[in-house]
Amino acid sequence: RNHDKVYEILDICGKKEDYSPLIRVIGRVFSSAEGLVQSFRRSKPHTKEELKSLQGKDEDKDEDEKEAAATSSSAMEEDSPSSSSRLGESSSGENDVQKLAPDEVSVDIEAVRRVYDRLLSNEKIEAAFLNALVYLSPNVECDLTYHNVYSRDPNYLNLFVIVMENSNLHSPEYLEIALPQFCKAMSKLPLAAQAKLARLWSHYSAKQIRRMVETFQQLITYKVISNEFNSRNLVNDDDAVVAATKCLKIVYYANVLGGDLDMEHNEEEDDEPIPESSELTLQELLGEERRNKKGPRVDPLETELGIRTNDCRRPLIPFEEFVNEPLNEVLEMDKDYTFFKVETENKFSFMTCPFILNAVTKNLGLYYDNRIRMYSERRITVLYSLVQGQQLNPYLRLKVRRDHIIDDALVRLEMIAMENPADLKKQLYVEFEGEQGVDEGGVSKEFFQLVVEEIFNPDIGMFTYDERTKLFWFNPSSFENEGQYTLIGIVLGLAIYNNCILDVHFPMVVYRKLMGKKGTFRDLADANPVLYQSLKELLEYEGSVEEDMMITFQISQTDLFGNPLMYDLRENGDKIPVTNENRKEFVAQYADYMVNKSVEKQFKAFRRGFHMVTNESPLKYLFRPEEIELLICGSRKLDFLALEETTEYDGGYNRDSRIIKEFWETLHSFGEEQKRLFLQFTTGTDRAPVGGLGKLKMIIAKNGPDTDRLPTSHTCFNVLLLPEYSSKEKLRERLLKAITYAKGFGML
Repeated sequence: RNHDKVYEILDICGKKEDYSPLIRVIGRVFSSAEGLVQSFRRSKPHTKEELKSLQGKDEDKDEDEKEAAATSSSAMEEDSPSSSSRLGESSSGENDVQKLAPDEVSVDIEAVRRVYDRLLSNEKIEAAFLNALVYLSPNVECDLTYHNVYSRDPNYLNLFVIVMENSNLHSPEYLEIALPQFCKAMSKLPLAAQAKLARLWSHYSAKQIRRMVETFQQLITYKVISNEFNSRNLVNDDDAVVAATKCLKIVYYANVLGGDLDMEHNEEEDDEPIPESSELTLQELLGEERRNKKGPRVDPLETELGIRTNDCRRPLIPFEEFVNEPLNEVLEMDKDYTFFKVETENKFSFMTCPFILNAVTKNLGLYYDNRIRMYSERRITVLYSLVQGQQLNPYLRLKVRRDHIIDDALVRLEMIAMENPADLKKQLYVEFEGEQGVDEGGVSKEFFQLVVEEIFNPDIGMFTYDERTKLFWFNPSSFENEGQYTLIGIVLGLAIYNNCILDVHFPMVVYRKLMGKKGTFRDLADANPVLYQSLKELLEYEGSVEEDMMITFQISQTDLFGNPLMYDLRENGDKIPVTNENRKEFVAQYADYMVNKSVEKQFKAFRRGFHMVTNESPLKYLFRPEEIELLICGSRKLDFLALEETTEYDGGYNRDSRIIKEFWETLHSFGEEQKRLFLQFTTGTDRAPVGGLGKLKMIIAKNGPDTDRLPTSHTCFNVLLLPEYSSKEKLRERLLKAITYAKGFGML
């Protein structure tokens, strides 16, 4: 085998204590694309077992082996004509291509790892690898950019597989020149080649994926920290950062592909398209065609691989490890968003790699998108009124009566949704009838709070509430018409759109379904833990299911009034017993009924409302289901020190007032539950906005001298009205009483 040759040379060099022959060989092979592509060839394709074993070995070996293999083959070519012809046979290009599966390469990865393992421990030899890579990369970049090499010889990909196995790639010596140049070359790979790499790497272990992620992340972080990026010197213009991000994307999809996949359960898209607004004609009049009518974009690599991030329940390594915080800090999101929308060849947008962005940055991208869309709807409205000579409203105005809030909102929003759905994309402006008050955001926040409180009220019966999980679920036997479910969908969309956090509590499956996945058995774990547990026990039962459990494919549920309803999971379900053989199918159908079929009508209406507002925004493209929940409901992580940092004072209080110091000491001494009650009392929800409590902008205002009255709050403006109590004890006692009894009174 050719790598044995390497060990041979290594031994000879070791005895003579002169490694220059080996260094020359490495230099020659590793600096030449042809040499590297021909090296470490396997005589036959990998078997399934071999692909599995790629995960296994001690992973630090990775890089060494590839190199070794490469070296060995070149060394052989020098030494024995017969061996080189043998190598040549297997690499006859065309024959090889036919034999290879889509995620196959003709490299003997094990051999590569073994060779690197032996060689990288020697510093002199390592320097040879480094120098060879510096020499190799520009040529490879040129080959890929101008000579279309990959389509002529798919084995060209081997070179990237071999170099990426070098476990020292993220050591400081490589960061300066070698790695940036190699990333630039790799980012020029055509789509099909990137997909092939992603498929190959998806067989690697989590530890190996993590090493590759760290290699690229280190380069990005190093570049960000050693440069002064700002609005004049954009990080988007740094070739190395952009190239490393593009390479990271390949590993990201390998991580998704190698994870726990659920490719089936995709919701069929709604049959009824959301009506287009009549304003299109006007836009054509003004020569303003609506671009991107197809809605949100899809990543080309995603399409090539036939997979979506949402198909992955659990990736090999957590998604969070792909986020680069230093990059997020220097990214100018307004500029990045512009590059994202205008899609020019020469400007890269990090929004095309949403995995590297954190929720705050992505939310900012969404914010610009919303504001620009609101602005363009407003502009169109103004132009429209000029052309038509009629007054139109540049805002989405809702006038509602407090005591009929649902009916009023429903009627108004239904009219808008039918006549001109584009109006839903205008900025929301709420007025309560008979009340003075300009909507600076506070009134619409109160509107959202009231609507949510009303719609989720168990007495109305639109949603059922589970005491154990503290979560809401669609009521399958609700009498409400679909319009009300559409309304709550619109409200969720508007809340994201207008940057309001809602106090809604759904299981995660609702957000997965909003993003186009169907619920499955696994979703019952948080949606209906009791049912999940009993079905799980059924699946794991050791005895005879049919004889011991006596269940059939007919299930019963109780409706609103406690009457049992029977439902057949299969035709004549009551006559089909559940057995050890068909129990899997029973569980899948039961779960499908519970999370999909039984609430299909209600959920479809709800999703339609949500999409009316968000259908053209990059929401689906940027966010995963758990991040959508974060956008709508805020974060469960509460950092009260951050809140203290950003709180402002009014009415005679300041940071140094005695009572303010006592207030913060008291609040910090509260337990988790009391802190949540305090937040609920002051802001209307017990969660933090995206980016944490520091983004809340709370105000504490003086509300008179010492008194027995309780503190009060304006939840719409996050204002706490605090009398100047005479002692810390009294402050604590009054505050606790206020937040504990707040439901229903004391809130203004």
